[in-house]
Amino acid sequence: MLEGVIELSQWDKLIDCVLKKDKNLRFDELAKILRKVGYSQHQPKGGGSHYIFRAKGLPTVSIPKGSPINKVYIELVREIVINYLDEVSPDE
Repeated sequence: MLEGVIELSQWDKLIDCVLKKDKNLRFDELAKILRKVGYSQHQPKGGGSHYIFRAKGLPTVSIPKGSPINKVYIELVREIVINYLDEVSPDE
């Protein structure tokens, strides 16, 4: 490894993609982020395409499993990530 180069973890890269609103994000990546920040994933009953993500004290999120992911859902997860990051690392 080159001296002075910091290697980002997969988590850091994923968060960076969300913050930059990368249009290539997939459902599985958004679901992984939501689970990591405290949401539980609920599969649709009866063959629906939208998965529900719930967390105590946080808004419920519904995201369709499919490709490509609409930018509205990426923006929604981005706002959740920003709020999460503000809570875990408040301004000093």
